[in-house]
Order: sequence, then structure tokens, then C-alpha cells
Amino acid sequence: MAHPVIVTDSTADIPEELVNKYDIHVVPLRLMFGEETFEDGVDISAEVFYKRLVQSEQLPTTSQASPADYIEAYQNLMNMFPDSPIISFHISSGLSGTYQSALLAKSMLDDPPSIHVVDSKSASYGFGLLVVHAARLAAEGKTAAEILDAVEQVRRQRKLYFLVDTLEYLQKGGRIGKAAAVIGNLLNIKPILSIDEEGIIYAVEKVRGRKKAISRMIERFQADLGGIRNINVAVGHTADPASADPVLEELSRHYNLGEVVLTNIGPVVGTHVGPGTLAVFIWPN
Repeated sequence: MAHPVIVTDSTADIPEELVNKYDIHVVPLRLMFGEETFEDGVDISAEVFYKRLVQSEQLPTTSQASPADYIEAYQNLMNMFPDSPIISFHISSGLSGTYQSALLAKSMLDDPPSIHVVDSKSASYGFGLLVVHAARLAAEGKTAAEILDAVEQVRRQRKLYFLVDTLEYLQKGGRIGKAAAVIGNLLNIKPILSIDEEGIIYAVEKVRGRKKAISRMIERFQADLGGIRNINVAVGHTADPASADPVLEELSRHYNLGEVVLTNIGPVVGTHVGPGTLAVFIWPN
């Protein structure tokens, strides 16, 4: 049997060079600025998106990929790779209905091949790194079962934190009250967020000042990783790669860095966290 084909959705925020290198098939979610609709990562870039986000008085809306989107994607892949199983990774079901769309699409196909639909229980490169790992293993000739087992091991070892620069977008999205956002911004509060085992975002702590918040993130990674010293790291940024430098510099003082990935937090995730957000993902090397 041919090697597995790897599918994901655009919220994995995988750099284009890795998508192309490992032949990862990406199904885009949609973003709406008023009457204008864009496909995430297809016809709106992160650079253009964050400029528009800052200028827009109204928060854009997002839309999950539909079952029809996945039926089309799976059918095309079945035609191109009739003997290959498909492994399809998706943003946490606790954050989006995209996983359910993919499951429904699988159930509606006539005589489908082996399709494995995976709820990543994460977002952005928190599961993008799992997709890339799976694609590398597929290229090495691993079976679907071997890939799924290896990915689950990495998922359990991966640690992640998001640093939100402003409370404005959490407030606009209805996740916190307006008064809390105003007071938090006045006090220069920088929330540190993470994602739990059920794939739900939660507040870890609130720190005053960005520099201190970055230091607290590093301290939390140290506590999470124990004595591990060899790590891989990815930093998600909002079209501002230089913002990752302080994090990487601080991490390099404590760890031996293996793979280092810089990636944009895409428009769908960026709608809810806003510009200036940093997401740091670490997994043992």
C-alpha cells in the first residue's frame, strides 16, 4: 500500500515551505470582513489581515470548513492516490466544528479508503507541528497506525503557551467583559493562555508588562519540562517575526534548541487573539 496522505485545515498555521516540502493538503477555513469573504491562507495573507484587523471597527467573523469542503478534498485525494490511507488532522473540537465536518464528510463518502480523522485538541502550530511530524513519517514509509501512535506521543509531550498583547480582541469576541478589558489594558496586563487536555483555551495567569510575561512563560516551560534540555521550538507571531527574538534568546540560555520554526498565527486564530500575540510551542528533541 502507498504511504498515507496527510490532510489538515488552515488553522494549523504551517509555514508554506513545510506544506510544500512534505506535500501536506490544506483545507481552508473562511474569514468574513463585512460582505467580503476570504479563504484563510489562500486569498488573504497574515500581513494584510492584521493591517485590516487593526483598522476595522468591527471584528471579522470566521467560518469552519464544511462537510462539502472535505468531501471534495477527500474525493480528489482518493482519485489521485487510490491505494493510500488518509490521515486528516483538525483544530480542537472544543474550539471549532471543523473536526465534526470532516467526520461527517467521511461518513458520506461511498466506499471510502481508510480515513483517520484526528481531533488535535489544540490550535495553530500546537497541532501544526503534529501534522508536519506525521508528514515526515509518511515520507519515510511509516504506516498510518505507526504515524498515529508517534503523533500521540509527541502530543502528550508538547507544551504550549500564548501571550496576548491586548485584551481588546478577547473582549470584542465576547470572551471577557468590556470593563475587564479596559482595566486590563490600563494596567498593561498581559494574559498567558494555554489549551487543556480537552482542547479548551484557559487563562494560566495575568502578568503586568510584556517582558515579565515572557519570563513567566519561560519559567512555566522549565517547570513543565523538568530536566529535559534538548528541545524543538516553534514561535507563532502576528506577521512580526522579530517579536520571536526575545523568546528564542531566553530559551537558548536554558535549552539546546533543535528544530526552530517561525510561523504566522493565521487570520482565523488571529481574529480572536489580536495583533502582538506570541504563541510558543515546545516539544522534546
